[in-house]
Amino acid sequence: MNRQFSFRQYRAIDLGLFAVILWISETLIVTAATRWFADQLYTVSVVAAIVAIVLMRWGVWAGLHAVLGGLVFSLLSHGSARQLLIYCAGNAFSLLMLLPLKALGKERVRTDGVLSVCFGLGTLLCMQLGRALVAFAMGTAFRNCLGFFTTDALSLLFTGVILWVARRLDGIFEDQKHYLLRIHKDD
Repeated sequence: MNRQFSFRQYRAIDLGLFAVILWISETLIVTAATRWFADQLYTVSVVAAIVAIVLMRWGVWAGLHAVLGGLVFSLLSHGSARQLLIYCAGNAFSLLMLLPLKALGKERVRTDGVLSVCFGLGTLLCMQLGRALVAFAMGTAFRNCLGFFTTDALSLLFTGVILWVARRLDGIFEDQKHYLLRIHKDD
């Protein structure tokens, strides 16, 4: 049976798979951090890397994954409604990376290793800035808002490595319309 998917079905499946990957990986990381390494000051997350990949693949749809990442982290950390809002709304600031993606062009970002890594790091920095701004708007002292950058510093390394690897895998860090047209042309 040769069943073909429509583009919308393909996108829905792809977005769903990345949501599952995000949920499972973040669940494992947060569980490890809260149970085994609870005394550590630093956290690590793959949310920015996954969001950066989905930004490249599907653009604004990555906002769903950014919010999902904040939701998973907050719920598993037994966070308050305030923390939930800070992380979900703050992570949505990652959509600002659509601006340099549009200005530079997806293909240029995809094919240039330095730009790919910088795109991932920019995604994380936008999330951290978003969290800090939301927290500040909710009355958190400025000096405490800096913690959104410092405690998540290891995620910069994780995000950079994941993006470096993802860009080398065929079709993973690529606009999916471009990818589908490219592989269809090769047939």
